[in-house]
Order: sequence, then structure tokens, then C-alpha cells
Amino acid sequence: MVVRIDEGSLTSAGSTLFSDLAFLVEHKVSPIVIAPSSDVARAVVRTMNRSSDTAVGLTGADAGMVPSAGANGIGAVQARLLRTLSCAGYIPVIEPMALGLFGSEVAVGADDLAGAIASATEACRAIFFHDAGGVVDGERVIDELTPAEALELSENQTLAPDLRSAIRAAALGVRGGVGAAQIVDGRIAHAAIVEFLTARHLGTQVAGTVFMR
Repeated sequence: MVVRIDEGSLTSAGSTLFSDLAFLVEHKVSPIVIAPSSDVARAVVRTMNRSSDTAVGLTGADAGMVPSAGANGIGAVQARLLRTLSCAGYIPVIEPMALGLFGSEVAVGADDLAGAIASATEACRAIFFHDAGGVVDGERVIDELTPAEALELSENQTLAPDLRSAIRAAALGVRGGVGAAQIVDGRIAHAAIVEFLTARHLGTQVAGTVFMR
């Protein structure tokens, strides 16, 4: 399971991110955390390791895991290091950096990185935290979208750029083999695990089919 966090999911009084990650590990789910910046990634690692010693900080450049494809693009992700860490019970926390052509680190979009890693690791879920809480149509949050519908919405210039980025990454992740992707508000309690506990979506789910309600 890949979780692309945001700063709100760390600073909100209602956030349960760290206990949710511990819950997932206890229930044999292997979370991989994608941070929006290097500072946030390192803060997450420090906080988690005060109590559990399970977080491992990485950048996409480590072990050539995420090669840059130029123009902030991402090449084929090498997932062996992530599988090794997850199988050993560690939680990788990844900074949004890729390995450049001459060995330098290149900044990439956190959403793009999350989608690429979710596809490469054949994740059952990819969760994108966004304070919009999902894709809003009028006054309601859209419950479910197909990848094609999500890609079309990601071109909608009236939506915030960071939300469009999350929608696009969710759609491409599902097309790349991820079981389903959710765009949810990470400030809500247990936002990272609600899909494993109930049949209800907190935000917008992108999946292979649409279920009419």
C-alpha cells in the first residue's frame, strides 16, 4: 500500500497517520510513504522512530530506485529495495527525488512518484492525501471514477493544480496495475485505513469500474 502524505496529515489535531501506519504493519499490510518534500520525509522518520524504529528514510536516487526520465519525468522504478525493506517489517519513507543522468538528485512530483511506485510494487491501494477530500462535483464529492474519467478530469483547468496532479497519478497508477486509488483528506481520523475496515469511501476512489449508487 502506498500513501502519499501531505503536511496537513501531520499537523492536524485529528490526524491518526502514525497509529494508522502501525496498524497496517500489525495487520500484515506493507505501507510505503511518499512525502511531499525532503523536510517532511525526515520529520516523519524522526517521529516514527521515537517509538518503533521501523521507518527508513530514502530518496528515489538510493540504489538507483527511481531514475529520472528528463523534464521531471520518472523512468522505470526498480522496486527490489522497497520489497526487501517491506519484507523485513520496515516502512520506507521516500523523498520526492529521482536519480539524474550523471548521478545527481532530481526533484520530481510527489504524486507522480507515488503512482509510479504503487505500479512498480503492484500495490493493492494507493492513497493520495489532499485537503479537498476528493473530487467535488457541485456540492458533493464524487464517490468513484474510472481511470479514463479521472484522466479527463485531470485536464480541467478549474481544479487546483495539486488536485489535478493527484487525480492524474491515481488514474495512471490504476492503469499500471494498482488495485484502486483514493484521494482523501488525510486530516480525517483513520483516513489511511478506512478502505480496509468499511465499504465506504472517505473521498474519491479511482478503480477499474464504476459502481452506480
